[in-house]
Amino acid sequence: MSSNKIRVGILFGGKSAEHEISIQSAKNIYHALDKSKYEPVLMAIDKSGKWVSHKDAMWLLDQQAVLPNLNLTELREVALNPQSGGVISGFGPEAIKLDVVFPILHGPFGEDGTVQGLLKLANIPFVGAGVLGSAVGMDKDVMKRLLRDAGIPIGNFISIQGMENAPNFMEVQTKLGTPLFIKPANLGSSVGISKASTENEYQAALQLAFQFDTKVIVEEFIQAREIECAVLGNQHPIASIPGEVVAQKDFYSYEAKYLDAQGARIDIPAKLDSDTIARVRDLAVKSFKVLCCEGLGRVDLFLTPDNRLLVNEINTLPGFTKISMYPKMWEYSGIPYSELLDRLIGLAIERFERESQLKTSF
Repeated sequence: MSSNKIRVGILFGGKSAEHEISIQSAKNIYHALDKSKYEPVLMAIDKSGKWVSHKDAMWLLDQQAVLPNLNLTELREVALNPQSGGVISGFGPEAIKLDVVFPILHGPFGEDGTVQGLLKLANIPFVGAGVLGSAVGMDKDVMKRLLRDAGIPIGNFISIQGMENAPNFMEVQTKLGTPLFIKPANLGSSVGISKASTENEYQAALQLAFQFDTKVIVEEFIQAREIECAVLGNQHPIASIPGEVVAQKDFYSYEAKYLDAQGARIDIPAKLDSDTIARVRDLAVKSFKVLCCEGLGRVDLFLTPDNRLLVNEINTLPGFTKISMYPKMWEYSGIPYSELLDRLIGLAIERFERESQLKTSF
């Protein structure tokens, strides 16, 4: 550890379509960290995959800009050094030793196990799920199959690998009914999602989803309330008081989440009876464990009119923006934002120390 403060690398940006959301999450985390305990080191990734040093990343947060708008030839690049567990700024000889990394990256190339594997190879503790949990949580097809096999209730779905293998609308309609929800298998924040009730809408939705991924899932429409529950912990996770997303538009789209203040109403706590709250929290923790997650996760569920609960998905690196559900649910549950960051950093270091004691050679 650093002699005085814990040096936290805040890794944000990334190559995915959720780049801008990651910037806002990082901004909130940076300003909420207790500077008497932590020394934040900003590391931004632009949309081409270039890692950018603290000074330029700080400019990014201050200006609320998007990295591709910068003159990339003038930015100082950084790289992780697996030998030192540190960051080499500008590829010079001096490495900045990091105690822990908070990879607040959303979507592919950040939330899917790729960066987690890199940090693991670099021998640096990091917040959130490991390689397996991150990869499983990102791939909605694999995630849903694991949940189903574990006996956790989910909605009906099919997966399609490649536009050329897509079943026709009548086949899908026969199996799942209408309307349908079509989405990229490996993306979040409602990017690339469409609702389709006709052949033309179905084809357009597939075209859109396949712009973001090589695998797409098609889900049945479930008439239900959208309930969310935050999970925190490693081997013994706990669940927050649930919240509810009440969409004011046709469904909870990317625009409704981030661009349209009237797109949805957030109710924390969700208006549920005590028995349903207990069932939500129990299902959230079970899903978290089944999907091999650690650190944090937000489990999204459906509550049907006949009081059934279905798990929709897990988000292993949920947003930390001002309007994000994960920190808001914990705040209502008695863990304010700054303390939540303390706990997440502590969990990352705890897991690293536990794994460091395991034998890796014989």
